[in-house]
Amino acid sequence: MGKSSRPARKQGPVNDRQAKIQAAAASTSKGPNKIVIGTVVAVLAVIAIVVGAIWQQNSKTDSITDGGKAVPAGTSMGAGFTAYADATLKAGAPTLDVFEDFQCPACKLFEDQMGPTVASLAREGKIKAVYHIKTFLDDNLGNDSSMRAGIGALCAADAGKFEAFHDATYAGQPAKEGEGWTDAQLHAFAQGAGITGTALTTWDECTKAKKYQNYLSDLEEVTFKAGVKSTPTLKLNGTVLDLNTLVDSTGKAYDPAKFTAAITAATK
Repeated sequence: MGKSSRPARKQGPVNDRQAKIQAAAASTSKGPNKIVIGTVVAVLAVIAIVVGAIWQQNSKTDSITDGGKAVPAGTSMGAGFTAYADATLKAGAPTLDVFEDFQCPACKLFEDQMGPTVASLAREGKIKAVYHIKTFLDDNLGNDSSMRAGIGALCAADAGKFEAFHDATYAGQPAKEGEGWTDAQLHAFAQGAGITGTALTTWDECTKAKKYQNYLSDLEEVTFKAGVKSTPTLKLNGTVLDLNTLVDSTGKAYDPAKFTAAITAATK
């Protein structure tokens, strides 16, 4: 006859310690670990907060930049910015297009010696001064200071302080080309231009959001394709003005009188 086998006897806990271990194991097997669930919930909450903050910041940036389509008041993509726009132009006043890069030493020289004359003629309505802010030196110098300074100038224009910021930035151009500016220095230029209080807060938000970056990138491309590949370049009623004709007898400095004469000759 075949042997019958008896079922193995179920062993119970041999002591209190083992009983507690078995009880704990049984409790764990009945459902998810509360500590693990709590940790997961906390992590998801943090992720939600971070995602929400990012969404809010992106939404704020988009509202400032108009989704990357923002352009300065009074102009359009690919066109320059008119300074001293509140001046009343005299009949026949010529248009002076100024192509500059804020990091350009030659542009600083022009601004130091001829800037006051340009400003005076523009304020008197004897010229329409249009600035085309170029940024190609960022690529040449390996930084982004031309772009950041350009954005700063146009954010200053929102506060009615383009000209003052423009002049302060050239006055504060580093002695060594390529050193550029820190954000703190550009902020100081904005303050020096007379931007204060809530207007300064708006300027900070404008520059942080890079409101006019796309406009400046497009302007660089448009002017380059139009043949403006160096700075400063000046056009008087659309014709390139030979800067050598504006130099004084020493050959070392610009002569404001010669510039004024050229403007007079171009006035219709």
